[in-house]
Amino acid sequence: MRRPRPRRGGRKQHFCGDKGYDYRDTRELLRRWAYTPHIRSRGEEARDLRSHPRKRARRWVVERSHSWINRFRRLLIRWEKKADNYEAMIHFACAIITWNALGVLG
Repeated sequence: MRRPRPRRGGRKQHFCGDKGYDYRDTRELLRRWAYTPHIRSRGEEARDLRSHPRKRARRWVVERSHSWINRFRRLLIRWEKKADNYEAMIHFACAIITWNALGVLG
């Protein structure tokens, strides 16, 4: 795998990664490819949360949304044979999730 050619004007390329990329080999590879690594080390987030008690850990929006959709068994285990029917059920599930989040009926 090769690194893409640098852009004109010498703009630096950055790499943002989570704790899964916190290894010496990964950091060395990124430096060799001239990327600027932005990787949180393991345990750094827990230290930040302890030092700032009002700061809460947040899940990513996409992970949360997938979790909500997985509550619909019909979508978790795909029973639909046609892709159009499956897509319609996803839209229906998203509509129910939105309806509940608005709190219209209670």
